[in-house]
Amino acid sequence: MRFVDAHIHLSDEEYANCIDEIINEAKNSNVIALVSNSMNLETSVRSLKLAKQYPRMVYAAIGIHPWSVISLEETEFQEMLDLISKKGQNSSIVAIGEIGLDYKYEDIWSKQLKVFDEMLHLAEKLDLPVIIHSRGTTAQIVEMLPSYNVKRILLHWFSNPISALKKAVQNGYYITEGAPTLYSNGIREVVRRVPLTNLLTETDGPVRFFRSPFNGKRTTPAFIPTVVEAIAKIKGMDASEAAEQIVTNFENFFGVKLN
Repeated sequence: MRFVDAHIHLSDEEYANCIDEIINEAKNSNVIALVSNSMNLETSVRSLKLAKQYPRMVYAAIGIHPWSVISLEETEFQEMLDLISKKGQNSSIVAIGEIGLDYKYEDIWSKQLKVFDEMLHLAEKLDLPVIIHSRGTTAQIVEMLPSYNVKRILLHWFSNPISALKKAVQNGYYITEGAPTLYSNGIREVVRRVPLTNLLTETDGPVRFFRSPFNGKRTTPAFIPTVVEAIAKIKGMDASEAAEQIVTNFENFFGVKLN
């Protein structure tokens, strides 16, 4: 079986001294592709370097996470826009991400909206997929998105509301889920309702607060085969069939052909 991790923060400082180890763990688990999601300009540059260092294994999603908007200077934002605009010179950029809105930062809401809007317009212009963070804002984002001509949209770690999930699926959006598929009734319900053709797997590493069987372990793509087994069980299907469909979804969403 082949597996993919569509959302890992490989450029996070926590992974800085163990990248080779992480990549080897992924390969030994038959995880054949990772998308390194970024938080700001610094991690975006690092994601691009990792994609060059591990070609056809690591792909880069670059952008400004809503958490990073707080400290975002205008010069850094312009550099970020310029970096994404060079997509034509850098085939390792497969998406704009992680971008979005977060209700916990309501005090900078207008700034969040401005950054999100500019990133979405750039995705329109460059025909790039977007990977979206939507904590507490999913319903609002799902309402907003049809006003943009962005063809491929991924809602990362979708948890609620179920009403927004129905609309997201109708609009052809993709959903990523990870470790909580094994223990969260809410996430398991999302997996049950999402067509397998709209589903991707993720770890969101280096997130560390997962429950059993992952508690206490460093988050790596080696988690993915266990996640796929859980998805297959929920769907009442063979794990190899589920795994292969998820690989196909990855290729369709990111526009890459995997080995």
